[in-house]
Amino acid sequence: MRVNTFLNAEDGATAIEYALISALIAVVIIGSVSLLGTQVSTTFNTITEALSFVDAAGGAGASGGAGGFGSGGAGGSGGAGGFF
Repeated sequence: MRVNTFLNAEDGATAIEYALISALIAVVIIGSVSLLGTQVSTTFNTITEALSFVDAAGGAGASGGAGGFGSGGAGGSGGAGGFF
């Protein structure tokens, strides 16, 4: 009688199914973060290089000049109204 009850019980099977689904979701998340992390890092590096090029060229635009946010402008000193 107890053996039949044990064999017919589905509580353990349900827990295992949830564990397998959770593990599969974790693998998908880890894979996505790995793939996207590399692409986002590459994008940020490209933006950083572009901003460094603009800053080295005299600070045109958002990185210097009149009212700029960083160094650059006339003499590389931030220009009029710069924050840094």
